[in-house]
Amino acid sequence: MTRSAPDSCPGVLRLHQAADGPLARIRVPGGRLESAQLQVLADAARDLGNGNLELTSRGNIQVRQVRDASELALRLGAAGLLPSETHERVRNIVASPLSGRIGGFADVQGLAVGLDAGLLADPRLGDLPGRVLFTLDDGRGDVSTLHGDIGIHAIGDDEFALLLAGADTGLRVTAGEAVDVMLDAARGFLDLRGTGDTGQWRLHEIPGGVESVIEALDRSPAGAPLELGAAHDIPIGWLDQDNGLVTLGAGVPLGTLSARTTEFLAAIEQPVFVTPWRSLVIPDLAEGPAETVVRVLAPMGLIFDAASPWLQVSACAGRPGCAKSLTDVRADLTAAIESDRVLPENPDAPTEDALLPAEEVTVAGRQHWSGCDRRCGRPQGPVTDVVATEHGYRSNH
Repeated sequence: MTRSAPDSCPGVLRLHQAADGPLARIRVPGGRLESAQLQVLADAARDLGNGNLELTSRGNIQVRQVRDASELALRLGAAGLLPSETHERVRNIVASPLSGRIGGFADVQGLAVGLDAGLLADPRLGDLPGRVLFTLDDGRGDVSTLHGDIGIHAIGDDEFALLLAGADTGLRVTAGEAVDVMLDAARGFLDLRGTGDTGQWRLHEIPGGVESVIEALDRSPAGAPLELGAAHDIPIGWLDQDNGLVTLGAGVPLGTLSARTTEFLAAIEQPVFVTPWRSLVIPDLAEGPAETVVRVLAPMGLIFDAASPWLQVSACAGRPGCAKSLTDVRADLTAAIESDRVLPENPDAPTEDALLPAEEVTVAGRQHWSGCDRRCGRPQGPVTDVVATEHGYRSNH
C-alpha cells in the first residue's frame, strides 16, 4: 500500500486542525508521567486548552482547542515532555503498565526508557512515520495484542520474542539485546518504505516487509512462534504489588481527564502511568495513602470498580470535535450509560441491525460508538460497533 498523502499524525509542533480548534498530541513513552509533569499538563489544559486532557489508545495525551501553540511547546519542553523537535512524533512506545510490580516475566519499564533514548539519539529515526508503534510486553500479553509494528514479548526473565507487524517472528533476544534489535528493525522498515513524505505508514502495509526486516537483522528463528491472545482485563481497582505495596488502577470515562483531577493526581507525588486503554495506573502506594486516593478521586469521576459500564465503552471524538461526525457521540453514549442501556456481556444477545434513535440504543458487552463509518479509535479485539447514520444508530458485531 502506498499513501497518496503524507502522514498527518499530530504532535506538539504540528497541530491537527480539528473542528473545535487546534489539537496537540503529546507522546508519553511507556506511559510514565512524573508528578511535576502532571501539574504542567493540568496547567496547560486549563490555561491553553479546553480544560481537559484526552488519553489516547497509545497511552499518549491530547490537548484540544490549543490557543497558544508556542507557549504549549515551551512549557512541555521545560517539563521534559518535548525532548526533541525532530523526533517528537515517533516516540510511540507502549509498555506493560504493571511491569516490575505485579506479575509478568520481566520488567520492561527500563527497556522503554532505553528505547526512547535510542530513538532520540539516531537522527535518521526521526523520519519514522508518526503511526509506527513499539510495544514492550512483560509476558502477560496485554500490549502485544495492540498489533504494534515492532515489539518484544517476554517469555522468561531474560528472553524475549521479537514481534513484527503484531506477530511473533520466532526470533529471540535477551534484555541486553532488545533495544538495539528493535532500533535495527526500525531502520529496516525505513529502508523498505523509501524516502519522502508519502509511502507506507505501518510495517504490515509493505508486501513482504516482515520477511525483509528479518533478513536485514541477520538472525535465525530460535523458537516456534507464539500465539498471541486478542483480549485482556484492564487493570482496575486495588492491586497488591509483589513487594507489599499497592497499585491502583483507575478508569477514566471516555478517556477525558479534567485539569482539576489531574492536579489531584499530581499531588499524590508518585509517578502515574497512562495506559493504552485510556486508564491510569498509580503504583507504589502504602495502604493508607491508597485508601485516601480512592476516597478523594472516586467522587471526582475516576473509576475503581471493575464492573463499571464505563469500562465497556469507547467512542470517537464526535461533535463538536470532528466535522465528519453526524452527532455528539459522547453525549449519546453518556446518556445510554446513565439510563442503564449499556448492559453486561451477554453472548445470547441478538445483533441489532435496525436504525434506532440515540435514546433507544441498548447494547451489551464491549462496544465502540462512532459518529460515522470511519469508526476512528476503534479498539482491537471483539467489539460491537454502534455507528451513527443520518437516520439513527446502527449496531452490529
